[in-house]
Amino acid sequence: MLTAPSTSPPFRTRASLRCDLQALGIGSGDMVMVHAAMSRVGRLLNGPDALIGALLDAVGPSGTILAYTDWDAAYDELLDGNGCVPPEWRDHIPPFDPAVSRASRDNGILAEFIRTTSGARRSGNPGASVAAIGAYADRLVSAHPLDYGYGEDSPLARLVEAGGKVLMVGAPLDTITLLHHAEHLARIPGKRIRRYEVPFAMPRGVLWRMIEEFETAEPVVPGLTDDYFAQIVRAFLAGRDGTQGLVGAAPSVLVDAASICAFAVEWLERQVGGWVP
Repeated sequence: MLTAPSTSPPFRTRASLRCDLQALGIGSGDMVMVHAAMSRVGRLLNGPDALIGALLDAVGPSGTILAYTDWDAAYDELLDGNGCVPPEWRDHIPPFDPAVSRASRDNGILAEFIRTTSGARRSGNPGASVAAIGAYADRLVSAHPLDYGYGEDSPLARLVEAGGKVLMVGAPLDTITLLHHAEHLARIPGKRIRRYEVPFAMPRGVLWRMIEEFETAEPVVPGLTDDYFAQIVRAFLAGRDGTQGLVGAAPSVLVDAASICAFAVEWLERQVGGWVP
């Protein structure tokens, strides 16, 4: 029995992905924070590097791309009630070094590919770290505050201030890291705070430091659903903000960072502002 030939290309390429990105609205000089589910993009010549190359081609030499890396420490279950690591475990936890510590596997493979791309720069806050490539990379990642690293003067704040964009390439909408910045800015009561010890690799050895953040592993205040980031993004898109299309085979979304951050702050303050825990 004869079958109709497939109309889909056997491979997506750097050039074809660049065209997809440009059609979505990414142009020369843009600063773009990218989240991606690479398995949804389709078969790629040169794997995730094809998407990185396409992004760099689309933003050009005056543009910048970045990704949320976090770090692959995975020692949370060792922390006691005060966020401290028991003495018997301290020597076994590799210290955070922004130059070599792996990106969290929870963020998918693209973040680690971006982190290890030639010319990439990575910020120094372990849990809130980002990796960036391009014209603005150094300024974007420098002097990242260790406490409240999603707040003022963070790479996320600089993305907003620079008129940047956020690209979701097949990634679940509730993985948009920028909205942790909105959580920081929102004037709402009862925000959960997390304190935990981190070992830092220093020239003279390991330095342990307590880090303080608003909670990011669960909703920042009780009463919000676990997927409320996705609710915010869907509501934003329903207002005809942002653009949607395909990057390779992946349904993708491109939004203005400042616009969606302001929308999220207003959404949070409206939903939670009058609530007292």
